[in-house]
This record gives sequence, structure tokens and C-alpha cells, in this order.
Amino acid sequence: MRFKTIVAILQNEQDAERVLDCAIPLGNRFQSHLIGIHAEALPVPYTSATGFPDTEFLQVSADMNRERADRLHGVFLKHIENSGLSFEWRSLESFSGDSALSGISSVRAADLIIAAQRESGGDAGADVDTLVYDAGRPVLVVPHAGPLTTTFKHILLAWNGSKEAARAAFDALPFIIEAEKTDIVVIDPPESLDETPEEAASEIAAALSRHGAAVSVSVLKSSGASVDDILQTRITETGADLLVLGAYSHSWLRQLLFGGVTRSVLRTAPVAAFLSR
Repeated sequence: MRFKTIVAILQNEQDAERVLDCAIPLGNRFQSHLIGIHAEALPVPYTSATGFPDTEFLQVSADMNRERADRLHGVFLKHIENSGLSFEWRSLESFSGDSALSGISSVRAADLIIAAQRESGGDAGADVDTLVYDAGRPVLVVPHAGPLTTTFKHILLAWNGSKEAARAAFDALPFIIEAEKTDIVVIDPPESLDETPEEAASEIAAALSRHGAAVSVSVLKSSGASVDDILQTRITETGADLLVLGAYSHSWLRQLLFGGVTRSVLRTAPVAAFLSR
């Protein structure tokens, strides 16, 4: 399997630079077709003092949106025109103006979606949470800061036995096969009469090994720490450069109300994160 169609979600100029710095090298490696997607909000009519729609405001809003879309298109072309890749640009309009939400129908025919991590307190980013939940395709989330690599040598695969974790593991196979090593991390595996904690990830390890992947299994105890803290500590300790995770293996409402690993990863992971559900 290779990622032959890659979609890059470009919400703003800061996102665009980092997303394209990841998407274009991957596109070259997999000889992909690259689709850039950006959306602007439809101008909302306001009523003037006379009781009629403020047409001047509508026109100014439309012009500003068009200028911003043109700038993003220019950034896209600057990065890709000399890359040798086949590509296309999709400029969309929607009530939300969110490039991730507006592009949902486009991304479902992609092999891989690449988007920027949603930065807390920064400019409004794309709604990557909903993208991961609804797209039905794997999403590679690029961190908003720090070194950016596309040759993932050490992968950390978070494994809890869920269907989402299985989907993520096999969706990420092109990266896992090329990596020097993949560390399958199991945190607090349930006690079972049928298998020991060390055997909790043995089947997925064997399956990935048959594809030629170099894998190992690490069983960790949380000892009261949160799962996302454990994963981030493990990334730092091992030097992993890609986290593979099954997204929203618990209900989205529960994660919305009480927080969860997926939401934390989408905002704070120090390395690129590959998510499927």
C-alpha cells in the first residue's frame, strides 16, 4: 500500500507552510497526487440602520476572503510547482469557513490527509478533531512547533486492542514498514486468564512483523498518571518521531466532557501523530 492521493488542509498561512513542508516530501516519496484544500466563510449579511442588508459590508467581506484565499493558493503553488508532483487546488466556501469541515466530502477519496495541530491560544486553526472523527481516512497531524521530519525512523504505536487501534496500525503500514523500529506500547493491559500482560500485543506485533516491520512490545503501568502524559514521556525517552494512535476509542461525548487521549494528542503531541478511527 502507498499513499497515492494526499490531501493537505490549509487553513491559514502558518499552517500551510508546515503542512506543505510535510506533504510534498511524502508526495515525492510515494509518487502521490496532492490536493490542497482551503475554505473561506460565506459573508453573513448584516442589516444597516435603514433596515436593508449592508451590501458594502458584504462586498468588503467577500473581497477580504478572496484575497486570503488567493494568498493561500499562492503559498501552495510556490511550494509545489517545481516538485514534479501532480496536484490540484480546491478553494471552497462554507458557513463555517473551516477548511477541514468544508473539505470532508473531498477527503474521503484520499489515502492520507495532512493537517496542522490546533494550537491553543493561537490563530483559529482547522477543526482537526471533527476531521479525524468524520473523515473515515487516516489523518497525519503536523505539530505546530519543533523539528519537522517525514522520514519516520522510530514509531510509537499506542495499542489497546480496540478496532480503532487496529485500523491505525494497518493504515500506517507504509510508515511502519520503512521505519527502523516500531515500539508497540500497551498501558495497563487488563488481567486475563488467557494471556499475560506481555502477550497483550503479541498478535499485532506478529502481524506487523510478517510485513517486514521491526517491532518490539513495551508494557507500561500508569501508576496514576494519565495515558497522554505516559505517551509524551515515552516519546521523549525513546526519541520517537511519529505517534500512531487509534482515535476516539471511547465515545466522543465522553472525551468532550472529560477530556481524552485523542484530544490531548491533537493539541499537544510534540511529534507528528497518525490517527485513524
